[in-house]
Amino acid sequence: MRALAYLVSANVLAHRVEARSDAHEFTEQFAAIDAPCRAAGFALEPLVWDEGFDPNAYDAVITGPTWDYWDKASQFIHVLSEAAAACPLLNPLNVIRWNMDKTYLRDMARLGAPVIETVWAETATPEVIQAAFDTLSSDDLVVKPVVGAGAWRQARVKRGAPLPSAKDLPPDRAMIQAFLPAIQEEGEYSLLFFGGEFSHAVVKRAATGDYRIQGMYGGVDTPYQPSPTDIALARQCLEAACTQCSVETLLYARVDMVRGPQGDLKLMEIELIEPYYYPRGATRCGALFAKGLERLLG
Repeated sequence: MRALAYLVSANVLAHRVEARSDAHEFTEQFAAIDAPCRAAGFALEPLVWDEGFDPNAYDAVITGPTWDYWDKASQFIHVLSEAAAACPLLNPLNVIRWNMDKTYLRDMARLGAPVIETVWAETATPEVIQAAFDTLSSDDLVVKPVVGAGAWRQARVKRGAPLPSAKDLPPDRAMIQAFLPAIQEEGEYSLLFFGGEFSHAVVKRAATGDYRIQGMYGGVDTPYQPSPTDIALARQCLEAACTQCSVETLLYARVDMVRGPQGDLKLMEIELIEPYYYPRGATRCGALFAKGLERLLG
């Protein structure tokens, strides 16, 4: 049995004082992959990434739901760098570095992915936001941090309305996009791949009156069967990421897409660091995860 460190943040452990309201998602995710991995000869051990561990004691380190890394990104990269020097890191360090900074979407666009038009800024000042309304030809914007996840320090801004307070906006570099009504009307689609193989998909819908689809904001997810065309588009995005990072196969990837104004799917994100796998009802998730480990670790 090979020992694998499965890195998490303290706030996804249900017994911890700092547990998030959606900590149950880690419990469900780990349950989905643990038994299939053991059957394949891999023992996963959940470890809090910033509480000290010896990567030399493991045959590989996997980045799981580390859902606080954006608060301490430099420390996160340092810990992963030490892990990568000791044993295989999945996904690889260069992939995580690239995916951590959302300017990776520029690379994805260059490689042909249907990326949403974006304004990039060093700071989301009132002047920058006002100019973005005109640049993006939209009266409804979403302002996001370049390094962040889970709708952290993200705000929706409408033309003519008061701007959010500074504490609700990105702390430094920002990306600004037109708000796409489909996120509320239809939802966001997430397609999951393990070891390069398509596993399953969900559609995520926000609570009434909100636009954030994460569970901690009341969002709900439902399994759905994507069309062959949609799977091919998601695979195209995954292959573009692999090309950019010079890797053949990634252990895990989640491609998030939303319907654009013209009815075509647009790439919202490709999550290669700590995506939630949406395992409920995903019968192939654990087996494909274990198969991916066998392919990557031999």
